[in-house]
Amino acid sequence: MRIHFSTNRNGKAGVAFEQLIKVYGQVALEKAEAVVTIGGDGSVLHALHYAMPLSIPVYGLNKGNLGFLTNAYNTDHLLERLAAAHRISVFPLTMEAITAENVVHKAYAFNEVYLFRATHQSAKISVAINGINRLETLVGDGIIVATPLGSTAYNFSAHGPIVPLGANLLAMTPINAFRPRNWRGALLADTSTLQLSVLDAQKRPLNAVADFVEIRDVIHLTIAQDKQHPATLLFDAEASLEDRVLGEQFVG
Repeated sequence: MRIHFSTNRNGKAGVAFEQLIKVYGQVALEKAEAVVTIGGDGSVLHALHYAMPLSIPVYGLNKGNLGFLTNAYNTDHLLERLAAAHRISVFPLTMEAITAENVVHKAYAFNEVYLFRATHQSAKISVAINGINRLETLVGDGIIVATPLGSTAYNFSAHGPIVPLGANLLAMTPINAFRPRNWRGALLADTSTLQLSVLDAQKRPLNAVADFVEIRDVIHLTIAQDKQHPATLLFDAEASLEDRVLGEQFVG
């Protein structure tokens, strides 16, 4: 199997990278049958973005802190592990952001898109789903829209729900909502199109983030899931992603 290894090459991950390419070789990305990342979840997310257009699966080896999206680090029998790995298709969110200068930015997000306040002023956001206004004004620090894959990350930290991978749902979760006080978010069909409009943008500027891409001074966001361009994650059979997502819901 032709492998493209990827890492930030710092610390332990860099040492492991050099060891692995000595054993298994290194091919250019466009010629690879698999991308193997050495690091943590951030390395896997970056790889998903650049491997997706080439339809190359991504397999993470954990040399990071959390490793929710990675497999146990072991240099032995890597080819056999890749051949036997369980495949998971993950679908990114598409974010279209319009800034105060009327510039349109587009980005993908496999974890989440979020809109958050850029100053000491609270965010004021209007929320529409499929063109229908559902929340006139959300006041708080911001709002998150998460995929099932990303529901265990920032979304969960903001007290949003964990979404099973096959649920065909997106999680919408407020960040420190002040008004309405009792609104805790919503679960939406993954066929939904979400429109987030920034209210009083000049006084209350907001920024938007799609995974690791940040856009400043946003006045409007359109978010939808792209079912036409999936990416593929590889996991060892004994450590499936579905089981990890389920397990997160029973951690004390």
